[in-house]
Amino acid sequence: MIRLNELSLRRGVKSLLENVSLTVHDGQKVGLTGANGVGKSSLFGLFLGALQPDTGTLDLPPHQVIAHVAQETPPDSRAAQEYVLDGDHELRDVQQRMEAIDPGQDGLAYAHLQSHYEAIGGYTANARAARLLHGLGFAPGDELRSVSEFSGGWRMRLNLAQALMCRSDILLLDEPTNHLDIDAVIWLQDWLLAYAGTLVLISHDRDFLDEVCDHIIHIENRKATLITGNYSAFELRRAELLSQQQSAREKQQREIAHIQSYVERFRAQATKARQAQSRLKALARMELIAQAEADSPFDFHLLPPSKLPRPLLRFDQVGAGYGARMQLDGVSFTLSPGDRIGLLGANGAGKSTLIKAMAGVLDIQQGKRVAAQDLRIGYFAQHQIEQLSLDESPLWHVQRLNPAATEKELRNFLGGFNFQGDQALASIAPFSGGEKARLALALLIYQRPNLLLLDEPTNHLDLEMRDALNRALQDFEGALVLVSHDRYLLRSVADQFWWVVDHRLQPFDGDLDDYRRVLAEHRRAMQDSAASAKKTDPARRDQRKPDAGQRQQLRALQQVVDRAEREVEKLTQTRSELETELADPALYLSENRERMQRIVHKKNEIDSQLQDAENRWLEAGEKLDNAQTALQDA
Repeated sequence: MIRLNELSLRRGVKSLLENVSLTVHDGQKVGLTGANGVGKSSLFGLFLGALQPDTGTLDLPPHQVIAHVAQETPPDSRAAQEYVLDGDHELRDVQQRMEAIDPGQDGLAYAHLQSHYEAIGGYTANARAARLLHGLGFAPGDELRSVSEFSGGWRMRLNLAQALMCRSDILLLDEPTNHLDIDAVIWLQDWLLAYAGTLVLISHDRDFLDEVCDHIIHIENRKATLITGNYSAFELRRAELLSQQQSAREKQQREIAHIQSYVERFRAQATKARQAQSRLKALARMELIAQAEADSPFDFHLLPPSKLPRPLLRFDQVGAGYGARMQLDGVSFTLSPGDRIGLLGANGAGKSTLIKAMAGVLDIQQGKRVAAQDLRIGYFAQHQIEQLSLDESPLWHVQRLNPAATEKELRNFLGGFNFQGDQALASIAPFSGGEKARLALALLIYQRPNLLLLDEPTNHLDLEMRDALNRALQDFEGALVLVSHDRYLLRSVADQFWWVVDHRLQPFDGDLDDYRRVLAEHRRAMQDSAASAKKTDPARRDQRKPDAGQRQQLRALQQVVDRAEREVEKLTQTRSELETELADPALYLSENRERMQRIVHKKNEIDSQLQDAENRWLEAGEKLDNAQTALQDA
């Protein structure tokens, strides 16, 4: 078990925890909640030994294996599967010892190691790693790609897979769903429900906490409260405690008022002066009960759009993608005010591609995109956060949108997003990811869009901000299209679901529980297919052996194609961003002439690089096709 006894923790001058005592028993699944900055990640640092308590003690069971997700992924040329296998430290240790022994010289020691290797699942470790990778959304063949080839978000998935690979007694997960899509979140949820060890989970995802956790530790006002049940049960209990606290405070305030009234009336009377002084001392010793505070620090709403044309946007047999690769084909729909769409689909199916095509930041390759004349799009994606000016303040960012507004008006608006006081005037460089995401949402909302396109808007947002966004979206009068792994947000906001599958867009006739069942059926079908493949007759297995060299060649060619494709996607995105800048009329004012020339020059360079990259991609794809044809003919 994990036991905290009168534990206090400070980071610099800030007190995070004071006199905390609680016990987590073996096998419990505990959700760790609280606003950003209250000390949740610091508590993980205590568990891992990276931090030490200022007072009190933390007792952990001896010889327990603790697994956690690494926050950094150094450049690594090894295959992804080998990287994931590193999570099982005992497995790697036994492998190294077996490699160091000559079976001919010390057969007994080698036999003991072989027995140990089998007992810890060494002969099935590769299959276990492959299942983890597949569950987290990696495509077949990705396990052979080097770690350095993956983007930052996919490397975080590799780190998560590595932590799950560890046969741990205690598993610490800090926001594990941030880099996952809804399919992978559902898979991870089922994996954690089957996990036999002790789980401590930091998450701002209500549905995830409700499904996985059987206890909640909530940190607030430097205290940690342990409550039995999932997050919904915690919220009910917290409401009761806050009500009791408020009732006790009101009773105490009445008592204080009575004492003060007595002292004022009898302080000057000699016969009563001693009693008055005694009551003053009692008042000074009284420990004041704090005001019960459950109100969110966020108070904002979406202003009604100035115009609501009908329809807002229409797609007619649209195809879109990157270079020669079509992610979407034959997509048709009409969006009108009041439509509230949740997009479903596996990672890589094309959800983000569809959102970009809707926003107009990705050119369609076929069909028609017809936008209303008064269409105003509010588009949120991760690159919006990256485009914030780190040296400037939140106030500066919103002033750019409306230079005519008064500072008081803008600061009142920012206050609704909890950018108050000096923080509204401070440089955003040291802001957390959640604070930057809040600012990006604030800028989007200030522009009064009539079509909201939100691609994972809740990443890095805490529960209070998610609740505020949820309430604001429910009152939005325009149209909304949402991609999110936060099922609570999807359930609350979306009225209908569209499914991106097999490069097509189709209505999904059901709710998120139905979608979970569809995914489970798909996984079973994949497992049945894999089991059937293992029963291949011996003649065919023998036939495969001479083709090993050809398959290795195919993998190498596929890697070349994948690298070229990623380069094309990156350059295409850069070109789209430059085209967006060039579409701004203010850029062509005389004072912006130098900046305009730089952007035009940069776009010409990107166009040239993109042409070369597409040629390399097509050439690599042709070589791969020829090699596959040769293998089939053989």
